[in-house]
Amino acid sequence: MESSVKSKPDRKTTQRGSEALWLQAGYDMLVDSGVEAVKVMPLAKALGLSRSGFYWHFEDREALLEALLQMWEAKNTGNLVRRTQAFAETITEAMFNLYDCWLDDGLFDARLDRAVRGWAHNDPAVQARIDRADAQRKAAIMEMFLRFGYSAAQAEARAMTVLYTQVGYISMRVEEPLEERISRMPDYAAVYTGQTPTEAEIRRFRARHAGRKE
Repeated sequence: MESSVKSKPDRKTTQRGSEALWLQAGYDMLVDSGVEAVKVMPLAKALGLSRSGFYWHFEDREALLEALLQMWEAKNTGNLVRRTQAFAETITEAMFNLYDCWLDDGLFDARLDRAVRGWAHNDPAVQARIDRADAQRKAAIMEMFLRFGYSAAQAEARAMTVLYTQVGYISMRVEEPLEERISRMPDYAAVYTGQTPTEAEIRRFRARHAGRKE
C-alpha cells in the first residue's frame, strides 16, 4: 500500500540551491562586472544562500570559472560552427544561416563573448582558449566559402573579414534597432561574398526572424 504522506522538499537542497542557479549567478556577475567580481561570497549573498551551498556543487571558484568557459565554448563557438554547416544552396544563403548567430541570443551570446575577451586581457590561459576558439570559428567560416568554390586565399580573407567585423561589432557595443540591423544584412552578405542575395533568400531570412524582440 502506498503512503499518503507527501514527501517534503529537502531543506538542505533548498539552502544549497542548484548547480544551474550558481552557474547563472556566476554568468550574471561575469557579463555585468567582469571576472574579478565572480567570487563565492558575493554570489552567495546575491542568491540568498550560504557559501556551503556553492561548495556542494563546485570544488572552488576556479571550477565555476571553468564551467563558464565551457559554457562559452559550447554555445558561441559550437553553435557558430553548426550554422556554417547548415544546408544552403548558395553562399549568400549560407551567410544568412550564419547571421542567425548575430540575431539569436540562444545561438550566440554577445555579452558573454565580450566578457570572456575582457577576462583574457589579464589571463594568458583564457587568451589561449580564445585563440583556439577563434581558430575554430575561422576554419568553419573558411570551409563554408570553400564549399561554394572560393579559392583558399579568398576563403581565408573573407572568413577573416566576417570574423573580425563581428568581434569589432561586439567590442564596440554597437547599438541599433533590430529592424535596421536586419535590413542591412543583405548588403553585408553582398560585401562578404561578392554576390547579391536573391529576393527569395532575403524573404526566408526575414521570415524566420519575424517577431524577434529587441
